[in-house]
Amino acid sequence: MTKPKRTTVDEILCHFSELEDPRDEINQKHPFESVLVIALMAVLAGAGGPTAMARWALIKKDLLMQVLDLPQGIPSKDVFRRVLMALNPQAFQLCFANWLSSLREKCAAETEITQPVLAVDGKTLRRSHNKKKGVGALHSVSVWASEFGLSLGQVACAEKSNEIAAIPELLQLVDVKGAIITIDAMGTQKAIAKAIVEKEGDYVLALKGNQESLHQAVIDYIDKQSINGFEDIATRQHTMEETGHGRNEVRCYIQMPAPKDLPGFELWKGLKTVAVVVSQCVRNEKEVMEKRYYISSLELGVKNLARAVRGHWGVENGCHWILDVIYREDESRIREQNLRENFAWINRFTLSLLKQHPDKSSVAMKRRSCGWNDEFLMQVLTGVDA
Repeated sequence: MTKPKRTTVDEILCHFSELEDPRDEINQKHPFESVLVIALMAVLAGAGGPTAMARWALIKKDLLMQVLDLPQGIPSKDVFRRVLMALNPQAFQLCFANWLSSLREKCAAETEITQPVLAVDGKTLRRSHNKKKGVGALHSVSVWASEFGLSLGQVACAEKSNEIAAIPELLQLVDVKGAIITIDAMGTQKAIAKAIVEKEGDYVLALKGNQESLHQAVIDYIDKQSINGFEDIATRQHTMEETGHGRNEVRCYIQMPAPKDLPGFELWKGLKTVAVVVSQCVRNEKEVMEKRYYISSLELGVKNLARAVRGHWGVENGCHWILDVIYREDESRIREQNLRENFAWINRFTLSLLKQHPDKSSVAMKRRSCGWNDEFLMQVLTGVDA
């Protein structure tokens, strides 16, 4: 297996070379690419806004002057704010495409996973609203590759109910070929299933009340087949048991071919199987059982289905929880529209970089180490191990 090519600081600067500097010429005192790289480095080290970026950069002046072009010294907080406010969020995100592609290839080579699970999920930055200007809190939909620890794309939308319109746009930003796309019930739409299949991906879509007739039909069909223990149909079952956080949970995954008399069967492009996940656990000394239903374009192979479902649940612990607890994202009062969206992307991308570093410490400890140790920071930024 060929060893993945490592990145250098110069190559990182090149990722931003085609991104248009949004500043007026009079404000282009500091090199555009250098400002963006400092922003990434500062967030890796714990910065939560333009003021913290500038403060960190001033403290780390000796390091930054060595590795970046800074003829006029260290940028002020106003420089970081102006740049991140003026940048078009979609253009900013697109300039990371090659960088993300190389990280994804490296992860695929190291894990030997050829069909990664890409979880599409939404998140709200609860304190990013501005009531005086009538601006609601930022809600964004992103793609998280759970097995790789990579955030591959993000699209902002007005509120959670707008996710349906944002998901197709997000799928255009991310290469889903050969991947399994998982989405919760809100994204279970015929147009979204079609878009995934046409981009040569597979889907596992959750069912709830928004697809009432299909949801009920799948429930009825699986219940009917269960009466005689699924003897009349090709069925795959897989049971997993997990113990942790003071509870024991048993999950049974049951997958079978999708019946062609399901409501609108022919309109769900690529639909091949249906599934139920039965979870049993003890919470507060009471036994709780939950059933979740899915439709999928996957062939029969219940362990693959289980991996996809678990991968989707993993976005909460592997991404959202870290952004809220370690990055304090839910407490951010950044309100300017482009600034908050660009900052949310920097948070997700730097989390991806931290996840790639081989050190076994927590993300919180890695982030502290980036602030304490220049060598460790450069390792995380460039992907070059010690």
